[in-house]
Amino acid sequence: MFEKVLVANRGEIAVRVMRACEELGIGTVAVYSEADKNAGHVRYADEAYNVGPARAADSYLDGEAIVEAGEKAGADAVHPGYGFLAENADFAARVEDSAMTWVGPASESMEQLGEKTSARKEMAAADVPTVPGTEDPVESADEITAFADEAGYPVAIKAEGGGGGRGLKVVESEDEIEDQFESAQREGEAYFDNSSVYVEKFLESPRHIEVQIIADHHGNVRHIGERDCSLQRRQQKVIEEGPSPALTDDLRAEIQEAARRGADAADYYNAGTFEFLVEDEGRNEDGLLDEGSNFYFLEVNTRIQVEHTVSEELTGIDIVKQQLRVAAGAELPFAQDDVELDGHAIEFRINAENAAEEFAPATGTLDTYDPPGGIGVRLDDALRQGDDIGGDYDSMIAKLIVWGQDREECLIRSRRALAEFGIEGITTIIPFHRLMLDDEAFTAGEHTTNYLDEELDPERIDEAQEKWGAAETESDGDDEEVTKRDFVVEVNDKRFEVNLEEHGAPPVQASSGGGGGNTQQLSSAGPSGGSDDGGSSNASTAEGEQVTAEMQGTILDVNVAAGDEVAAGDVLCVLEAMKMENDVVASHGGEVVEVAATEGESVDMGDVLVVLD
Repeated sequence: MFEKVLVANRGEIAVRVMRACEELGIGTVAVYSEADKNAGHVRYADEAYNVGPARAADSYLDGEAIVEAGEKAGADAVHPGYGFLAENADFAARVEDSAMTWVGPASESMEQLGEKTSARKEMAAADVPTVPGTEDPVESADEITAFADEAGYPVAIKAEGGGGGRGLKVVESEDEIEDQFESAQREGEAYFDNSSVYVEKFLESPRHIEVQIIADHHGNVRHIGERDCSLQRRQQKVIEEGPSPALTDDLRAEIQEAARRGADAADYYNAGTFEFLVEDEGRNEDGLLDEGSNFYFLEVNTRIQVEHTVSEELTGIDIVKQQLRVAAGAELPFAQDDVELDGHAIEFRINAENAAEEFAPATGTLDTYDPPGGIGVRLDDALRQGDDIGGDYDSMIAKLIVWGQDREECLIRSRRALAEFGIEGITTIIPFHRLMLDDEAFTAGEHTTNYLDEELDPERIDEAQEKWGAAETESDGDDEEVTKRDFVVEVNDKRFEVNLEEHGAPPVQASSGGGGGNTQQLSSAGPSGGSDDGGSSNASTAEGEQVTAEMQGTILDVNVAAGDEVAAGDVLCVLEAMKMENDVVASHGGEVVEVAATEGESVDMGDVLVVLD
C-alpha cells in the first residue's frame, strides 16, 4: 500500500479522499491555489503545496505544477478526485511517467472512453446501445445543421471531453446553432482543455441512470448497483438516489449488465461510471419502466463521481478505498454475487445558489453552519463555520446523504435532516430540496430530466425560498483585541501554519482566502498582501454608464470593442462563475466607450467590465 498520496483537487472530495487515506494509514498531501490557502482540504491534509493563483487554469489545471508538488512532497500516488484534471488523459500520463502511481484507469483507457465519440464507438462494438449521433467531432456549425436536418430537433452539442453538464448545449432550432456551438467549444476548452464537440439526438424526457463500476488489474469487473440522477436543471444533477424508483428489477439488471460488459470490453480498471438514458415512453401496471423500454449509453466518467456516496450507503463498500487498493495492485475482495443493495439512499447537493433566481451562484461567509446528524445521515464537506465561499470555483458547500430501509423512510428522514440543516450568511438551495420532498412527481418517482426546466412551476420555488430560506447576514466587522496570530508561511511553495501570541497586539485583518479566522500569508521572503490600492482591479475613469460584474468569476469571451455601437440586450461579454456561463448584456443602446475586461481575466463583484455612452 502507498505511504503518501497527493490529492489533486479541493473541497469536499479532497477531504473525502484524505479520510479514506487516513483510515488506510496513508499520509496526505494537498495542493491549493492562492484563493484556497485557508480552505478546509488544506487544513485537513498532513502537508500542502501552493500550485498557483486563483484562476483554475493556472493552479488546479496546471498538471506540471501538481506533479512537481507531488515529487517535492515525496508522494507515491496521485488521486484526482472529480472535476479539474480527473478525466484528463494527458495529466494521467504525466503522472504515469513520473515515479508516482495514478489512482484511476490507465491514461489510454481515459483517452479512449473519456472522449465521447471514441467511447460511443467502443460501446457499440460491445453491443451496448448508443444515442444516434456523429461518430467524430464536428468542425463547423454547418455540420450540426446537416445532422439536425436529418435527425430532427432538438439536438445536443456536447464537449468531447465534457461531463457533469459542462459543455452541453441543447439546440431547438437552426438559428441557435452558431451561438451554442461556440459556447460548447468555450466550455470544453475552459473546463477540459479540449474544445472539440460532437452532436447527437437529444432525448427530451428520459430517465438518467448510471451504473457504478469497479475493476482491478486481475480481470475482475464488478458493478455496484445503479443510481437515478434524473432530477436535473440545465443538464446538471441536483438530487441523486439509488436504487432507481422507476425501473423494474429486470430492466435494472439489463442496464447493469450492459455497463459491466462495456467495462470488460474496454479493459477498464479502477472506479468509473457508465451513464445511460432510458426513454420514459410507457410503464407497466406498477408504474415502472420494464424490459421493453429503450436505454442508450450516454458516456463513461473515468473517475469517482460526486454521487458515489449513494452506492456506498447502499452496499457498505468504500469505493475510494477500493480505488486506492486497486491502484496498489490488489485484487477486489468481493465477487459480483457479494454485492447486495440494502435500503434506499438519496444525495442532496448543498450548493451556494439561489434556486428562486434560476439557481444563480451565491457568495458570502458561513456565519452559521450547523449540519444535521442522527441515524442514516451522512455529511461530506470541507467547510466550517466562518469560512468564505467565493466565486472562483464550484458552488458546492456540502453533500447530504440520507439512508432509509426503503424509499419512504428515506424521504421522511430527508425531510427531518434538511429541516435541521442550519446555514446563515449565504443563500443555499436547501429550500429547493425541501420543496422537492413535498413534490408529488418527485416523491412518486415519476420525474424525468426535463422536469425542473419545463414542468415545475417557478412560483413554487419562489414560495419555498421565502418560506425556508434563511436571511442572509453580514459579519459585523467588529475587531476585538488580538492576542493570538495565526500565520500561513510558504517555504519553497510548501505551506506551514505558525501560531504566535502577542499581548496587547493590534487587530489582524481577516484574510480573503477560503477559510475564516485571523490569518495573514507570508512567503519565505516576508509578508505578501493584496492590491496596493485596496480597491477594484478594474477601476475606470471613462465617463458613461459602467457595466459591472454582478459576481466573482472569469471572463470567457469579450464580444465588443471601444467604438462599437450596441443595442439593448446585446451580449457585451460572457462571465463564468461557479461553472455557469452568464451573459453580460447592455441595458440600453449606445456606443462602447471603454472595454475594461479581457478574456481569461478573473474579476470581482463590482469590477467595471464595459463603459457605455
